[in-house]
Amino acid sequence: MRSQEAWTLPWRGLGLSSNLSARDQPHPYRLLDESPGLFDFVEYSAPLSLEETQAHATLYPEMTRRLGQVPVLFHPVHLNLYGPERESAQALADLEAHAQAVGSAWVGNDVGWWHAGGQSFPGYLYLPPPLTPEGLKDCVAHALHVQAGLGRPLALENPAVFARRGDLHVLDFMAGLHARTGLPLLIDVGHLFSYQLSAGLPLEAGWDGFPFEQVIELHLAGGVVTRRGARGFYVDDHTQPVRDELFALLERLLPRCPSLRAVTFEGDGHPPEVARLTLERLRRWVPAEPRPPLSLKPPAEGPVPALSNASKPWELFELGYGARPPEPRDDPEGSAAETDFRLAVVVEQLDRTYPVSRLLLAGTRDTLRTFTASPEFRELFQGLGRSLDHAFLSYARRHLRAQPDEGCAAALSFEVFLPSVMQRPHAPPGPGEVGLAADAGVGAFAADLSELVYTARALRRHLTGRAWACEALEVSGLESLVQTARRVGLRPWRFAVRRRAGQLEVQTAPAPLLEMLRTLAAGPAPEASLPPSLVSEALGRGLVRRGA
Repeated sequence: MRSQEAWTLPWRGLGLSSNLSARDQPHPYRLLDESPGLFDFVEYSAPLSLEETQAHATLYPEMTRRLGQVPVLFHPVHLNLYGPERESAQALADLEAHAQAVGSAWVGNDVGWWHAGGQSFPGYLYLPPPLTPEGLKDCVAHALHVQAGLGRPLALENPAVFARRGDLHVLDFMAGLHARTGLPLLIDVGHLFSYQLSAGLPLEAGWDGFPFEQVIELHLAGGVVTRRGARGFYVDDHTQPVRDELFALLERLLPRCPSLRAVTFEGDGHPPEVARLTLERLRRWVPAEPRPPLSLKPPAEGPVPALSNASKPWELFELGYGARPPEPRDDPEGSAAETDFRLAVVVEQLDRTYPVSRLLLAGTRDTLRTFTASPEFRELFQGLGRSLDHAFLSYARRHLRAQPDEGCAAALSFEVFLPSVMQRPHAPPGPGEVGLAADAGVGAFAADLSELVYTARALRRHLTGRAWACEALEVSGLESLVQTARRVGLRPWRFAVRRRAGQLEVQTAPAPLLEMLRTLAAGPAPEASLPPSLVSEALGRGLVRRGA
């Protein structure tokens, strides 16, 4: 029997999202301390497991310490509300324990396929269901399965979409989900805009007959509109500014939602001064005034329907990552836009570890699609791979066995070896001493990649600059990188490296500077014993530090 108390929802007001990392902007609690009353609650994204969240979320201790003054809503990641398999009993137990521990009045989540085989899709870019009766049936089975394991309401959030797959309007799809599950709804304004834009519809198209009285939360976030021919597509990138269309949509939605309990600004990546401007604007629409609790009718209890997978989610996976060509029913233009976005995220993640070999082996759209269509990529989401980096490494090695290339193989081996250079900690320098910076290192490799590293960096800068001018990325320019790889010499090579923005930046340097850095790798040295010009250059590169 579902408790009516759990379905009596408090007023939460205006909230700010967070990934609970002290390194991320904006820091919600610092912002609230600087501007008391700016917002009322924090909605945070984290894994289902409370233990995993506590281990990795650096803001979790402060969050729990301030729960009495700043309530939270849990917006999990890694929770499938679509896809070929339902969440395990352990995952649902983790979800409920987590939500209960922090006092989350409800749990909201996008209706999409987030993970498979223990791996989230790159960038947490879930696959939305097709807006068809078959997709609706599969999502109903998922939603009722998750709700059966929760002691509080599950709020269903409309997914972000690129392609028009199915004849149902996204609001009709969400209304059908509510009608078949009895669960409350969460409307993401940007996600709604993404559908209207892709379908070429006015902002308020499809609103007639939608059960706005079932909406308990609204989301607002930043994003970018891109064009492909006559079509427009909304990219749900929270780090971007909030578009005027979204503010206009929100203003029209607010008076239509009488059961609203919360409005959340998903301001991921916004500097605090920018986030403050948006929250101040939203505060005029969502004043800081308490409202009485709202009692929802719990859905009727009954057996959870079987998952049919009639909507063929693995075919959508292949389509989304360019492993199969779209058919007319797939909306080819919208599918191409979606694949572009997914490939861009794959590139962003791979380039953190393989910035040179990724350009050599998967530098164009076609070669990228060869990787995402590979068995190594697919197996990653079938429980047979460790990570995206590992999948690319396995793919690259197989490729180089079939098509040997000494320069490319040397680049790949170097990028696999590089993290080991940073494993040894450096003693801090004392007064009057100079030592290696804490995030720097010096290493040696059996092949001289100095020209290749330089070429990759110079080429990225050149091609990006040209793309702004000619509105196209001239990947034909990658030929110069291939030529440079052929010239790689098998001779000892010394290099410097520093960790910057979470990535390892390789620096080529003159021999005297590298020799000084090699000396400092053994321990700090008196600054008076070192050439001033080399110390100055190393300080400018961020490779050394002075003692206090």
